[in-house]
Amino acid sequence: MLRIGVIGCGKIAQVRHLPEYAENPDVQIAALADLNLERTKELAQRYGAKAYASDKELLADPSIDAVSICSANNSHAEMAIAALKAGKHVLCEKPMATTLEDCEAMVKAAEQAGKLLMIDQNQRLAPAHQKAREWIRAGKIGKPLTFRTRFAHGGPETWSVDQGSGTWFFDKKRAAMGALADLGVHKTDLIQFLLDQQVTEVTAFLSTLDKCFSDGSPITVDDNALCVYKMSGGAVGTMTASWTHYGSEDNSTEIDGSEGILRIYADPEHVLVLKRKDGTSEFWDGGAIQTNDEQTNSGIIDLFVECLKNPSKEGIPAASVLPAMRAVFAAMQSSEEGRVIRINGNER
Repeated sequence: MLRIGVIGCGKIAQVRHLPEYAENPDVQIAALADLNLERTKELAQRYGAKAYASDKELLADPSIDAVSICSANNSHAEMAIAALKAGKHVLCEKPMATTLEDCEAMVKAAEQAGKLLMIDQNQRLAPAHQKAREWIRAGKIGKPLTFRTRFAHGGPETWSVDQGSGTWFFDKKRAAMGALADLGVHKTDLIQFLLDQQVTEVTAFLSTLDKCFSDGSPITVDDNALCVYKMSGGAVGTMTASWTHYGSEDNSTEIDGSEGILRIYADPEHVLVLKRKDGTSEFWDGGAIQTNDEQTNSGIIDLFVECLKNPSKEGIPAASVLPAMRAVFAAMQSSEEGRVIRINGNER
């Protein structure tokens, strides 16, 4: 039985980590920590765990085998590295960290500690994404040529545990990035996963178009990000992340290949649609994707636990997420400097 601690008891912990750990028979939720001690105590009582006043106190508990880090973006690296040094395995929420140097330091710390550091890039686990990767690898669309991948909803202010314009997601000091970090990092990681290619060049535009603080001033992070990615295998396409999509959530991807078109979570009737060059079609329906309004089991908790039980199991190790983070930081640089950014180092 694995004894798990959860650091950060906000919305993502409440709707994903805690309930999914509770459903796993190989896990005991043993400890919780959050800046809001009242919230921590309430959740600890609900899950039969011990409430700690700080992450440092929780990490000092030698009985804890692994932790989930569900805190604000700016604390991920410090907490993850501290947990690894304390001998804990770590599942860290996305984005991995707020600088590339911190991301690389986290990977190094995991290697030195001999512990698993996994990042919650759960879009790799969505049923249609798994099937789409299988079809692409099998050559069903021929050579991937272009793509469009998008993640868009109305913003985190109605979903965050602290709702409204005061949410930490809008604060640059705590979040570092806005829609790009919250949504774009998912789709950047996903397109690399689907194509088995890495981003090598980025042209991006990040902007704050609509979101405001209570005094009417613009939030200090981007609410929209539009990126053009060139991939290592020659494919080119766009990645769009938006917090100003005031309709039903859009989490779609379309890939055009030399022999056909693949539409993933982009069709109202089928989760996966293949339109071949010869006019024939193929459909696959293996379950809808998780949304903020319709939370289902993401699979990330079960995968993390399985990897701890069986080290040979393929998970989502932090090192495999570094190429996506390099692309995200390149997008920030491209937008700031108004030029194409070429990425070195994605060979890891």
